Amino acid sequence: MPTAVTTAATVITWAIAVGIILMGARYLWAPQAAADFGIPGTRTEDPNFRAWLSVKAARDIGSGLFLLIVLLGGDTHLRGWMMLVGSLIPLGDALVTKLSGGPAKAYLGIHGSTSAFMAAAGAALLLS
Repeated sequence: MPTAVTTAATVITWAIAVGIILMGARYLWAPQAAADFGIPGTRTEDPNFRAWLSVKAARDIGSGLFLLIVLLGGDTHLRGWMMLVGSLIPLGDALVTKLSGGPAKAYLGIHGSTSAFMAAAGAALLLS
């Protein structure tokens, strides 16, 4: 029987999986949405930036699908490991955004908080 903590961590995992897939899709279909994702001076009309953004979108969609597969077919510990290791992706995004001169609301509020939630959910799943 799952505990309340396991259930909450699983709900967070679902939300992050679906959210990251939707964000990746949004970057593909509406690249101008990336203007506020944290790197100052982002010119969404630049073809080089759009190519880079397409790579990021594919990475985000793929990461979300990995989480969905584990949610649908994996056990609690595998879910926990995926979330814990997956938390390194937004942590890396936070570091890139900070080193690029991005605002704290982006590197802490968006990327940092996503990483923290993922790590917390992963730890909760591993400990259940």
